[in-house]
Amino acid sequence: MSILNKLKSWLGVFAPSHKKVAIERNETMFVIVGLGNPSKKYQGTRHNVGFEVIEALADKFQIDITTSKHRSLIGKGIIDGHKVLLAMPQTFMNLSGEAVGSITNYFKIDPAHELLVIYDDVSLDVGQIRIREKGSAGGHNGIKSIISHLGSQDFPRIKIGVGEKPSRMNLADYVLGHFTKLEKLSMDKGYEDAIASIRLILADEIDKAMNTYNRKKAAD
Repeated sequence: MSILNKLKSWLGVFAPSHKKVAIERNETMFVIVGLGNPSKKYQGTRHNVGFEVIEALADKFQIDITTSKHRSLIGKGIIDGHKVLLAMPQTFMNLSGEAVGSITNYFKIDPAHELLVIYDDVSLDVGQIRIREKGSAGGHNGIKSIISHLGSQDFPRIKIGVGEKPSRMNLADYVLGHFTKLEKLSMDKGYEDAIASIRLILADEIDKAMNTYNRKKAAD
């Protein structure tokens, strides 16, 4: 064997393989979808908290989410050894199901076990999160659209509180409005809790996530 071939053989044995191992550790791909409205006009609004979580995840785990497919901005990556696809539907909120349906069909995703949807909830205090394994839309048009396109309401979701609207204010105006400076501090903590709960869900510990974060407000 020549010196060059010996060198190649040696490098093949000792070359790092952590990326390959990380991918192989997970048998399936988990799709994490954050709901919101596209365009700069809606950045930072209450209705776009799902986008905020996806962008925070992408930043934390260095996942590029600039690919435009399935009527969404998507990106594949690894979180704690689990292969994931992050998605932000670009259909506008009320048509979110068109994007989510396209993704789940294309990748043959089982929504009950391989899909997680993150969105705003006006019935929760600002920054509070609530995790559910399944359930109705609860009046949220984005979730209504997803349930309609999937033909099922059996998929996990994380609801992030944006606060109850003032009694005299129109709901659409409220959710398309921006947070106050004080509210932003609570939301930052809510985003941290959402990311921590996502990591538990990926580890197949959704019960632990619910026990930890669904009760957190009462404990505080």
